[in-house]
Amino acid sequence: MQPEDNEVSSTYQQANAKQGAGAIGEEKRKRGFTLSMPSEANRKLASGWLWLGVASLVGAGLFAILLVLSRTPYVQDIFPWVDFFHTALVVHVDLSVLLWFMAFAGVLWSLNSSSRFIGIGWLALVLATGGAAVIVLSPFIAAGEPLMSNYVPVIQSAFFFTGLIVFAFGVAVLVLRSLIAIPSAGLWRGGEGSIRIGFYAASISTLFALIAFGWSYVIIADNFDSTQYYDFLFWGGGHVLQFTYLLLMLAGWLWLADACGAKIPLTPRVASILLILGLLPVFYVPVIYLSFAGVMGDYMVQFTQLMKVGGAFAPVPLGLAILYGMGAGRGDAATSPQRAALLSSIILFAIGGGISLVIVDSNTIITAHYHGTGGAISLAFMGLTLHLLPGLGYREPELKWATLMPYIYGAGQLLHIVGLLWSGGYGVQRKVAGAAQGLHGFAQTAGMGLMGLGGLIAVVGGIMFLVVVFKATRQPV
Repeated sequence: MQPEDNEVSSTYQQANAKQGAGAIGEEKRKRGFTLSMPSEANRKLASGWLWLGVASLVGAGLFAILLVLSRTPYVQDIFPWVDFFHTALVVHVDLSVLLWFMAFAGVLWSLNSSSRFIGIGWLALVLATGGAAVIVLSPFIAAGEPLMSNYVPVIQSAFFFTGLIVFAFGVAVLVLRSLIAIPSAGLWRGGEGSIRIGFYAASISTLFALIAFGWSYVIIADNFDSTQYYDFLFWGGGHVLQFTYLLLMLAGWLWLADACGAKIPLTPRVASILLILGLLPVFYVPVIYLSFAGVMGDYMVQFTQLMKVGGAFAPVPLGLAILYGMGAGRGDAATSPQRAALLSSIILFAIGGGISLVIVDSNTIITAHYHGTGGAISLAFMGLTLHLLPGLGYREPELKWATLMPYIYGAGQLLHIVGLLWSGGYGVQRKVAGAAQGLHGFAQTAGMGLMGLGGLIAVVGGIMFLVVVFKATRQPV
């Protein structure tokens, strides 16, 4: 065990010390669903990944404003950005989902690792940051045709793909370190062990995703057009990445629930089993490639069913247990941000997951589904960010705004989802803007208007999160 590993100090210990309550006992640390803070070297690395994630959200927010305005009735006539819509959408989706989610995964995996191979961890961060910068600059330096391929939309230029590949190498190095820099055995016990199992399972899932991307590239047919090619290329790995995000979110739910005083009616062993169940569907991925890759339709259906069925194994029982525990436990003002983020995340995920059961055609109902699940993951990561700031050496976030932010972001996403669900029921297609949306009746126009309003409110919530984080990190402790 590295010497730095002896410096474990729980986030609970830090919070209680500030309140004059003293350090919590070792037995409580083992029972609680919380993660001990690692060595200073790993905390600095985690801070680096956090800054990459925050920077991704800043860029995503700027592009989100343009996206919402370009699809909002009447306003879209003032801003004639229909031709720009798809390029902006590519960058927005990549920043707000792929880059933000994987950067925050870097935060959690850095905290979950020992101090070994710290240089490899910094190499991963440098590669990912360089790749992200190229992706953001690509629309302005090397214009190419945007293509809204599922999971990883692209701009068809060598410059963009260079950035994407460099970022992917950074993620691969990050996953490699997270798998080999295993903490000491004593840190895998009790509730803390459950959190670590969830994070480690997410590393395994990401490894499967990277293999799936490579496997798709090797077997893909040469006669596919661009749309078919990139849909096939990213479909398998993109679905597997959803299990990565899911596992990180679920472990984060446990951490946040414990932080806000919830009495979770699960033993650490049961919680660990549920998290392992969340990983099990990933092991079916090679079967899909070996049995169905020759027929694109069957291949895509298999991954869709895998996500629908396998994606419910862990979140349904875990989410219900946490909701029960939140009702049975007692929170206080100091844990309100964690509680607000956790509750909003669970509600959004339940709505987004429920919508997936009614998807029939390719319209904005699909968009409503992934804004629900994606928004839930973002909220969990935002809540963890606010909870982790003191443990990473920053100030406590401002209580009032940190508590209000999850509700505003969650309410905005909910309105956004309702608008998309409503419009999709009237046949409004996704990934289009302006006149191409075909808003011929009041119901369609009202639905997309509600979408626009909710989107802008969610952007306000996102800006509030960034302001709270910047204030906490810029002021001296």
